[in-house]
Amino acid sequence: MKITIKKVDKTNFPSFIALVKELAKYEKLAPPDNAAVKRLKKDSISSRPKIESYLAYVNEKPIGYMILLMTYSSFLAKSTLYIEDIFILKEYRQKRIGQKMFDFIKKLAKQRKCGRIEWTVLKWNKPAIKFYNKNKAELMKEWLFYRLTI
Repeated sequence: MKITIKKVDKTNFPSFIALVKELAKYEKLAPPDNAAVKRLKKDSISSRPKIESYLAYVNEKPIGYMILLMTYSSFLAKSTLYIEDIFILKEYRQKRIGQKMFDFIKKLAKQRKCGRIEWTVLKWNKPAIKFYNKNKAELMKEWLFYRLTI
């Protein structure tokens, strides 16, 4: 099984959106509407992208994706690589693809001299939590995650 990771571009954007919609199903959320799809395209592949989007392929079939962005740690005085999404189709899980994707993210963070990588995970997503624990990620118990939707 050949696993490759490619940046989202104009040619593979429809596959990217299809996978974003699959994540919405998995999380029991509404998928992006047409206006959101247009924003995702602009924010992913414009000349000044706001996010980095990547597709994971198995034998040239897109089966997963990642959305990444940079934040900053004032105390480390270094950039932080933030994982907005990391998703793999159900039938391709537990085949070390997630590990390859996570290793790709760690390599990017090291190349950029980031101080850390951060992300959130839903409490009910036990497979993801087990995966992150296996990778020695630290659960930040003293921090609460807040959201204000505008």
